[in-house]
Amino acid sequence: MLGVALLSVACNKDWIPSKDKGLEGQNVKKMAVGTASKLFVLNEGGMGSNNSTLDFLRFSDSTYVNGAFKKMNPDIAAGLGDVGNDIAVKGNEVWIVVNNSGLVEVISAIDESEIAAIPVPTPRYVAFDSKYAYVTSWAGAHATGSYDASGNYTVTDSSNPKGQVYRINMSSKKVEGTVEVGYQPEGIAYYNGKLYVANSGGISSQLPPSYSYDNTVSIIDAASFKVEQTVEVEVNLKNVYSSGDGVIYVTTLGNYWNVHTGLYYFYADNPTVVRKAGVNQQEPSGDLQVSCSCVCGDTVYCVGTADEFDWSASHTYYVWAFKIVDKSIDRGAIIKYPHELKGTPYGLALVDSPSTGGITYHYLVVGDAGDYFNPGTVSCFEFDFGSLQRIWSVTAGVCPGHFAIW
Repeated sequence: MLGVALLSVACNKDWIPSKDKGLEGQNVKKMAVGTASKLFVLNEGGMGSNNSTLDFLRFSDSTYVNGAFKKMNPDIAAGLGDVGNDIAVKGNEVWIVVNNSGLVEVISAIDESEIAAIPVPTPRYVAFDSKYAYVTSWAGAHATGSYDASGNYTVTDSSNPKGQVYRINMSSKKVEGTVEVGYQPEGIAYYNGKLYVANSGGISSQLPPSYSYDNTVSIIDAASFKVEQTVEVEVNLKNVYSSGDGVIYVTTLGNYWNVHTGLYYFYADNPTVVRKAGVNQQEPSGDLQVSCSCVCGDTVYCVGTADEFDWSASHTYYVWAFKIVDKSIDRGAIIKYPHELKGTPYGLALVDSPSTGGITYHYLVVGDAGDYFNPGTVSCFEFDFGSLQRIWSVTAGVCPGHFAIW
């Protein structure tokens, strides 16, 4: 349930009056974001608690508003739903994937009013081309069980079909097809007519006969909507990103005991050759962890902790970035930032926005889940010659983990 987001402010749009302009909230330090209007924050909530919420930061007056979806849609009794898993902006629409409710909510970016609620079974993540939204789905996969008096866990009920990608017409908001991929697909990215799907096998790892995670990326031809290739990467894949110039990045959560989290990559024109970020690229050990991540342009930003297998530790997290700087010789660049993070980093976003006077401002936004049950926090850090300076922090909803900008 680690969160991810792509935030890039690079377009102009006409100002549109919003019905939510009267919503009050917490004031934060002003950010230089050019023409951007809002930063949306999706709080996952707790599984089965039906407490997923949507916040936003209104850039015009630097106001952070909590619970905007419920405030702008008071007639929807259930609110946003159970476990908000992904959020993305397309035009003036915000697409929100609500996992345990089995819905993809489409709302107005202008005022958070509901446009459509599209049924998709156990949906996970969303990506777009010019006509369709593509949503990964676990297709109802589940495993539930119980512990005996000795502490042994036994699965009592399960279902493990292969996952699906749902194709939704963005104009009609109707599902127009599905395609089968690997087990328990998570992240999805679109690049140059292809869809790249990260398969986790999160349910498969709990079930016989193999008790193993999936380790593949399914590559779908968007025109035919068929899987044309499957690439092995590493176990328990999570997020997949496109750099926009032919580099496909994939993160793994590892297996939680002897396979670490990490960042892998391959080139779209040669997907069978997979490499790990860090190996022979300024980090000889290749041991760079990824608790949460995001992409901005051609760079993947990550937060990790070296003691991620120590479940009793109070972890210290580091921030690092990676990008391919020369594809011809497969050379990547790693930057480690001299700033440590405490708490429970759960979601990450990079706001990279040109402002007036030709000055570019870089902001790292971090969602901290705290204890996962009570409201977490969202903090913003400004990049300053390689360091990170916290400029504001606010109280969010439960498990703030996913971000999008409009």
